[in-house]
Amino acid sequence: MLALLHRDDHLVAIHKPAGLLVHRSALDARETRFAVQLLRDQLGRHVFPVHRLDKGTSGVLLFALDRETLARLSGAFEAGAVGKRYVAVVRGHPPAEGLIDHPLSRRHDEAEHLPAGIAGTPRPARTRFRTLATAELPCRVDRYPTSRYALAELVPETGRRHQLRRHLKHISHPIVGDATFGKGRHNRLFQTLFGVHRLLLACTLLTFEHPWSGSPVRIATAPDTDFMQAVDALGWREALQRSLSGVIDS
Repeated sequence: MLALLHRDDHLVAIHKPAGLLVHRSALDARETRFAVQLLRDQLGRHVFPVHRLDKGTSGVLLFALDRETLARLSGAFEAGAVGKRYVAVVRGHPPAEGLIDHPLSRRHDEAEHLPAGIAGTPRPARTRFRTLATAELPCRVDRYPTSRYALAELVPETGRRHQLRRHLKHISHPIVGDATFGKGRHNRLFQTLFGVHRLLLACTLLTFEHPWSGSPVRIATAPDTDFMQAVDALGWREALQRSLSGVIDS
């Protein structure tokens, strides 16, 4: 049973667990479970995903309950009128805050079958970040005797495919658990020490105007239990709760 975070006559939001695809994908043809299918069966009606979360990403996922609502919400996402906030565990100690302004090509979008000339054309992409907490483990992973990690809050200002994962790699602070853009040795350390076998990236907040009433909608959630295993092990729960305090209960 998927956890419902919001439901009205036009839209519904769930907390998507890590490891669940939003919909069928040629890149993961062996998968048989999808958020669209599970939510459709749970509600007993058709649902239409408004945006995407990577398979490994957990958190707020929004669906429309009819095609007109889908069109209106999709337009809001394309216009940058939807606020999004994520938290992630990253390698290293990033600056206290910053803006990653780094165009991204679509060369990683294999499922779109784009022509080479189009796929290689970079598009503007911007992500703001803030470091919430840091830790240093007495474990040699690279050439240093210790390994540094941080809990980061991420606010994408654009919506490119794999934007957060690619942007964090670009500034040399890849997300832990990222098998594509991350560092395998750090991923394995978290598996060994904390039993965490997932991408440590979670969408904790969506804000937007309701497509029919125009009233503000705020949909928030805390990270999954498996995400919190790493947070607790690194002593970051209080820092995370401070970040979420204005999100979860407001």
